[in-house]
Amino acid sequence: MNHLVHRNSWNSNSPYLNPFMNHTSYIEISKSSYKKNIQFIRSEVGPGPTISAVVKGNAYGHGIENIVQIAEAANIRHFSTFSSDEALRVYQSSKKNSEVMIMGMLANEDLEEIIKKGIGFFVFEFDRLNAATEVARKIGVKAKIHIEVETGFHRTGFEWEEREKLELFLKNNLEFLDLKGLCTHYAGAESISNYVRVMDQIKRYHQFKDWFVEKQIKFEKYHTACSAATLNYPETIMDLVRIGIASYGFWPTQETYMSKFKQLPENNKNPLKRLISWKSSIMSTKKVKMGDFIGYGSSYMAPRNMTIALVPIGYSHGYSRMLSNLGKVLIGGQLVSVVGTVTMNSIAVDITDLKGIGKGDEVVLIGKQKKGEVTVASFGESTQQVNYELLTRLPQDIPRKIIA
Repeated sequence: MNHLVHRNSWNSNSPYLNPFMNHTSYIEISKSSYKKNIQFIRSEVGPGPTISAVVKGNAYGHGIENIVQIAEAANIRHFSTFSSDEALRVYQSSKKNSEVMIMGMLANEDLEEIIKKGIGFFVFEFDRLNAATEVARKIGVKAKIHIEVETGFHRTGFEWEEREKLELFLKNNLEFLDLKGLCTHYAGAESISNYVRVMDQIKRYHQFKDWFVEKQIKFEKYHTACSAATLNYPETIMDLVRIGIASYGFWPTQETYMSKFKQLPENNKNPLKRLISWKSSIMSTKKVKMGDFIGYGSSYMAPRNMTIALVPIGYSHGYSRMLSNLGKVLIGGQLVSVVGTVTMNSIAVDITDLKGIGKGDEVVLIGKQKKGEVTVASFGESTQQVNYELLTRLPQDIPRKIIA
């Protein structure tokens, strides 16, 4: 049976996919797993803080439109994006009038549309602050801003030396500005090697916060925590937490998981559940004689008479070329090896020892099949990639479908 996505199950949000053609692979997104992850995060942060679902990088490869749908079903009403284009996708997908916040790129020429739509955004420099204030004055709608302060990440944020100028500007323009948040970002909360640096950042953030309070400038929410900070530094859990990788079922690092391990209940030592499964099917099979080379070049010589299966995914689909002669996939519930070089559009796998396997049979690239599993973590380690990188490199035109 051919397991590829047909026109009745394609993702209508994809601008690329032709609904009248099969695709070479597809991704499944588990709604129930997402709900369990949010329940775990809620148990960590308590009932008070807002959980903001971070959906940058096409929702870490899961598809923004998919994640907005299942997140709102899990009672999430706040989303964080990197850029204005991502924010507009969230805005258009939301059925619950959820809040949207841009943490990074926002061109000044896009400010008017963003402000009109009530989308919030980080402000970390005077150029954006001036431009947002002017737009808000012109259209008569307050700009929802989150002031980002520099605490030691050294990428974006107002410097300590700019605080008096910033205070004066905010006080003089409060009729045009809605002070939604005071925020910062930590430089590596996922690793103990950054402990001193993170603790210094926490201290500096509170210096900013206390200074603004003293100057009678009040922000609606104070927020600093990403997934790693939420799990490793509970003191960073304030009014809002920005949860990315953990909501998709992955620990920020193995180190983060080990730091929490003893606190987790005996009957649930891994409460984060992966949402994503990536599947394809066998395009064709071929017999190869011992001593023949398989695929491009001479990287793999058949050590015996072999049967190989060709799978129609390659590095153009996010299956790294570094997995040549290293990767594993599941066919018939068994792990089988990639043989030869990963090409742009296909891989060859060794099915010599499998029985009854043929064209159209399911191939699992990430996920479970019978008793076997290929995890994103093991996949990532094989290619020297972190989970974040591998997930976000999955092309947007691969169909994604929500499953229970």
